[in-house]
Amino acid sequence: MSTVVENRTVGQVMTSEVVQARPDTSFEELARMLIAHRISGLPVVDDDDKVMGVVSRKDLARQQGCLGRHESGRQRMAHTLRRPADAHSVAGPALAAGELMTSPAVTVHPEQRVADAARIMERRHVDRLPVVDEEDRLIGITTRRDLLRAFLRTDEEILADVADAVSGRAPAAHRIDGLRIDVRDGMVTMVGSSEPALDTAALIRVTWRVDGVVGVVNRLTTGRESDH
Repeated sequence: MSTVVENRTVGQVMTSEVVQARPDTSFEELARMLIAHRISGLPVVDDDDKVMGVVSRKDLARQQGCLGRHESGRQRMAHTLRRPADAHSVAGPALAAGELMTSPAVTVHPEQRVADAARIMERRHVDRLPVVDEEDRLIGITTRRDLLRAFLRTDEEILADVADAVSGRAPAAHRIDGLRIDVRDGMVTMVGSSEPALDTAALIRVTWRVDGVVGVVNRLTTGRESDH
């Protein structure tokens, strides 16, 4: 299993047909594209197909924050599409993709390993990565779901391997009171109270080495910290 994961590349799991926008794509058109294609974000490219940034539903929702704090991003976009054409005269000029996008975009190359791309996603807090060639031109896109599917591992399988890896550092692991390990979508969360002298960083490192792990949340505290 680990050999399969290690050999998988972004180019093997990416989507080649990418829904994309230009810098002058309007807010309304962006909303239509996201809803029509049932996607949460898309890249913005220039005339040479070079990635300038990424627009997500969250970006659009922030722009439409005045429509109601309790509405979801999808509800806000749907509300926008139902508005009369002259609504901007009341709310002010709408922004285009070039102003709404998050830039610069976090990108990857097709030859990069799936495991590395998954870790980039987690560390940079993004759900999608435009895939670019050697000249930074857009050739595909990969999502968190694409990468997690490539691991072909359930959270239960990952949890079992993480538990084995951590227990293998005994007696260190035995000096953590109430150690709890949770795994969700490849993200490992470790909770517990350890002795002040324990090197918890070593436990985090061995956890990172387990196939299928895309991120580690360290909520381990020392005995002193838990007393306050």
